[in-house]
Amino acid sequence: MDHGYETDRVDKVAEPDRRAFTYLMLSSVRFLYASSARAIVIKLLGNISPAADVLAMAFSEFELQDMEYGKSLTVTWRGKPMFIRRRTQAEIDVERAVPMDALRDPESDEDRVIKPEFIVVLAICPHLGCVPLADAGNYGGFFCPCHGSHYDTSGRIRQGPAPLNLEVPPYQFIDDYTVQIG
Repeated sequence: MDHGYETDRVDKVAEPDRRAFTYLMLSSVRFLYASSARAIVIKLLGNISPAADVLAMAFSEFELQDMEYGKSLTVTWRGKPMFIRRRTQAEIDVERAVPMDALRDPESDEDRVIKPEFIVVLAICPHLGCVPLADAGNYGGFFCPCHGSHYDTSGRIRQGPAPLNLEVPPYQFIDDYTVQIG
């Protein structure tokens, strides 16, 4: 009978120091793997998340209490010009009375505003990217002098080559007279 197995065998009871060393080494390697994986995940998340200056430009707040009725304010958000107009009740009534079939890009005034008194639009003409003039044009709203597009006080295209209305950015009112764009 062959007894080689019994003679070459390491006696587990006789060598507890070796077993402790093995457990220590396995635990150390597992700890290093876990630490390395954590460091890699933190670096990846750090590279994916936006920079502080980008986050600062994501939202802009504007105080509108001192605006005159019937006038527009030009502000910048994310490096783009924006028009904020405080409309009179007469302007609101005129815009709400416009039939949808008279508009090239049909969109009701109620769908474009949160508060009827204020309209917030991106001040870039959708035709070729020009910046329109506020408080101008045949409809008293905005006028793009580059190609002659006329917008009403709701920012809807009424005359000229522009195919779409002025874009309404995401915005909300924090209180009665403070708007947050973004």
